Amino acid sequence: MKTLRLLSFLIPIAGILFLTGCSQPEQVDITPKPRMNFPRSGNFELDKNTRLAFNLNNDELKSAVDWFTDFVQNGSGITMEQIEINDLQSSSNTIMIQLNDGEEDDESYSLQVRNGIIAIHASSVAGVFYAFQTLRQMMPPEIEASGKMKKIAIQCSQINDGPAYKWRGMHLDVSRHFFPVEFIKKYIDLIAFHKMNVFHWHLTDDNGWRIEIKKYPKLQEIAAWRVDREDMPWREVTPPKPGEEATYGGYYTQDEIKEIVAYAAQRQIMVIPEIEMPGHTCEVLAAYPELGCTGGPYYVQPGSYWPNDDIFCAGNEKVFEFLEDVIDEVITLFPAPYIHIGGDEATKTAWETCPKCQKRIKDEGLANVEELQSYFIKRMEKYLIEKGKQLIGWDEILEGGLAPEATVMSWRGLEGGIEAARSGHDAIMCPVSHCYFDYYQADPEFQPEAIGGYTTLKKVYSFNPTPSELNEEEAKHILGGQGNLWTEWVKTPEHAEYMVVPRMTALAEKLWTKEDRTSWKDFRRRLKDLFIRFDYMNVNYCKGSFKVVAETHYDSTNNSFHISLSTEAFADAIYYTLDGKIPDSNSIRYDKPFVVDKSCTINAIAYKDGNAMEKVSATGIALHKGIGKNGTLTYQPAEKYLCDGAQTLLNGLFGSWQHTDGQWLGFKGQDLELTVDLLTDQYVNRVRVNALAMANRWIFLPDEVQVFISTDGEEFEMIGSKDHSFNHQTGENQIVPFIINTKSVSGRYLKIVGKNAGMLPDW
Repeated sequence: MKTLRLLSFLIPIAGILFLTGCSQPEQVDITPKPRMNFPRSGNFELDKNTRLAFNLNNDELKSAVDWFTDFVQNGSGITMEQIEINDLQSSSNTIMIQLNDGEEDDESYSLQVRNGIIAIHASSVAGVFYAFQTLRQMMPPEIEASGKMKKIAIQCSQINDGPAYKWRGMHLDVSRHFFPVEFIKKYIDLIAFHKMNVFHWHLTDDNGWRIEIKKYPKLQEIAAWRVDREDMPWREVTPPKPGEEATYGGYYTQDEIKEIVAYAAQRQIMVIPEIEMPGHTCEVLAAYPELGCTGGPYYVQPGSYWPNDDIFCAGNEKVFEFLEDVIDEVITLFPAPYIHIGGDEATKTAWETCPKCQKRIKDEGLANVEELQSYFIKRMEKYLIEKGKQLIGWDEILEGGLAPEATVMSWRGLEGGIEAARSGHDAIMCPVSHCYFDYYQADPEFQPEAIGGYTTLKKVYSFNPTPSELNEEEAKHILGGQGNLWTEWVKTPEHAEYMVVPRMTALAEKLWTKEDRTSWKDFRRRLKDLFIRFDYMNVNYCKGSFKVVAETHYDSTNNSFHISLSTEAFADAIYYTLDGKIPDSNSIRYDKPFVVDKSCTINAIAYKDGNAMEKVSATGIALHKGIGKNGTLTYQPAEKYLCDGAQTLLNGLFGSWQHTDGQWLGFKGQDLELTVDLLTDQYVNRVRVNALAMANRWIFLPDEVQVFISTDGEEFEMIGSKDHSFNHQTGENQIVPFIINTKSVSGRYLKIVGKNAGMLPDW
């Protein structure tokens, strides 16, 4: 097991002001942000006489054009004629669509809008479809709702665009709660709107099997249904009573799946089915208990199930016959080149005592149950390859050795993707830290119940799928990323929409737009208009967090410390106090960054439509000699707690009770070792280090904090240390200050060491 130690110091965040002129026509905002968007004077007037000219003999292209024709007609009442481009005699009032010679997987496009013509050029139908999505955002938001318009004005522009990553996906878990076909289509529509191209459909898990397999009817009759415990908290459900009828659940027929796959294909979306193995399978064992190690009894889980002990018997040939039969039916329904086999969270305790599994280990010359899982995955991959499919699995498939052609979906962090890429395997990044949309996105007190965590819109937007640790060749194996919605706490379509939008909007931009063209400030500005469009689309989106966030900037020229306040959501006003009082609309109104000249607590609250939103945000400000100075870390923090690195400890901000607030650095298996250059010799007599104790999140205090000083940065002298007597097992979560008082000592360099306590305790 690994340790995690969090320590907080106090970082100036520099701001840069960009000014733009008004000498050219106003640019139409597009999200995700295009590669190039150059506005021109004038409009194209789309009306009842507008024609669509293209190769009518290209069925795939015609399907995409049909989508656009239907979209415009449904939103405006305008019907556009489709004509053969080779028969075109006049280009006036025409949308011309041409496919160029090029790579079939090239999703880029060129869109030129002029006064009397729109020209779309692309190498693939996908590129044409994305041009349609751009045109969609260039139309008034009212186009998203059924209505009547005589004409639609589209700003003249030249747009060249294309994605940064090939894999731009969204996942949906339909096992924990079954979602109707109509919502699956709406989810796909949202994916299409965001120029994403993968729908990862999590069809099987402990709580229900959701795909019709005709050879095994008990999967529909038994595995798809569980006893109804929806009136109980997910983690506190009771097991089925003897003879109790299972009434909660459902499944998709093969005809419904074909309909959904075709619906997605028209929108250039690849549907990837996930069939869990070898763990997360007790719903299968409830229907076919002979496929488990113990023979049961098993039942479809009505709620939380942990640890995940029920598992396919890896020593039983009937298991592989069953899975091969299932795959044979699955591949007839899903034309995508990939099948996702799960592979995650497989508790292998049963294998350790199962005679059949132990015999398999011996017969195959395997060392342990981890290698048995690798055998299981490799065997299934071989069968998939024979059927012309590629295997994807969660990053646990790395354990015991990776299957030869497997693609890794890295969820526990970026490490799994890094390992895969370095070994020549493709990887898809969806770390829990940034891409799990079942986590809270704002203050839990004001949000629907969620599984936990805290992943704000801004944090999603900070996601970069390509780790800096990879070289150029290794980075080519990072296919992209995706957002995951697990639905233990998400029972309805409306709740699902709320959890993914607009976080999927942020993720879509980070997967489509190259990193050097992304900007949180610009994205947030564009989001305001997108919310209006989402209203017309009848999307139940989250308006974001109204928590007031403080950022700091140190002006070294004037030796002044500036504070800026903001909210993620669009607030009308922010009010704050510096004297400890609770703010209201009569307090100081925030208009621009202000200067503080002493340590204090900033209490702030946002207002919208005359009402206070959420609750007061309290931010501790500590002025000290390290502010604005350079700090270096000997060991890098864990990826989930990297924040702004050493500068996080020198920004004047205290970390809060929220361990993911961006003000805590976390270290796995390493000490904190921070060296601060104070630039000149300074007298030091007191050092304070805050550390977070949160055992339920595997966050533990350092054993000891040590402070050293030096005049040359080479030879350091310890001037003090502090340990603690906190009991992690019995103590409540706390922010614990380590305060080191010493006689006044002079030096230019200060070193703070937080000693990692080592392995996590067994309890």
